[in-house]
Amino acid sequence: MPNIKILIRQAAKPTLFLLTMILVCAFLAHYLTGQETLLDYARENPELAYGAETTQPSIPEKNGEISVDLTDAAPVTPDKAPSYSESESKETGSDETMPIPSERVTYEEGFYYEPLTDAVKERITGISYPESGCTVPYEDLAYVGLLYFDFEGQQQNGELICNKAIAQDMVEIFYELYRNEYQIERVRLIDEYGGDDTASMADNNTSCFNYRVVDGTTSLSKHAYGLAIDVNPYYNPYVVFNKNGNGDTYISPPGSEIYADRSRDFAYKIDENDLCYRLFTEHGFTWGGNWNSTKDYQHFQKALK
Repeated sequence: MPNIKILIRQAAKPTLFLLTMILVCAFLAHYLTGQETLLDYARENPELAYGAETTQPSIPEKNGEISVDLTDAAPVTPDKAPSYSESESKETGSDETMPIPSERVTYEEGFYYEPLTDAVKERITGISYPESGCTVPYEDLAYVGLLYFDFEGQQQNGELICNKAIAQDMVEIFYELYRNEYQIERVRLIDEYGGDDTASMADNNTSCFNYRVVDGTTSLSKHAYGLAIDVNPYYNPYVVFNKNGNGDTYISPPGSEIYADRSRDFAYKIDENDLCYRLFTEHGFTWGGNWNSTKDYQHFQKALK
């Protein structure tokens, strides 16, 4: 029977020789070339060399569907932001995104005036602007956009059409009213009332241009030229004393009779202490409340020079 020790000794010799050669080669590769050996790499990166388990982000399930958490994902930036031509607008539902006409004059944000656009002309023609017989050309009028506070103290968008000669006055006056949170119930084109001045007043609507005659006469009103405005008319009615010479007093709109008594104190009353009165008169307007046989407490008008 062969000697076990002799067999082990004989098998160990080639194994030791092989290991010695590997170590010598590794030593020479590292110190002669200056490069990292596989053994060095394995020692420094055990998780890669020996297949250690690494942590992967989990993908949670929601309502039975796989969802990926992109909270830390880098944002995707388009190469170029979308552009809009002059005939296009962003779909936000706001007029502020529409192309601004080149002739628009902006006084402050939300307060501007511009020539009548085709769309505005279409809105008013046949209502506040007669289809025939109107002596005021479209070019003499201006569309005014403004902001105001309503009776609930909420900010609203308003619109007026006036003579272009007083458009700058309008934006300046209404901006000051807005800054002071002066309350106006509504500011709409009178065309929303079919051009009916009485209906507009009854709804306490503040309005300006309306090609019409003075109530009860055949004379053109200053409103027909866009040179007059009625402010909170229900609380500041139109009063004619001794109408038809029989001592009767005419008050319009119907239902506002109680507000014809200016000795009373009530909200939205325009008098000489009121901010609205002060601003309009400072801009050269006259107030109907200062007239004699007739009192138009809602009314301010300006003469062209």
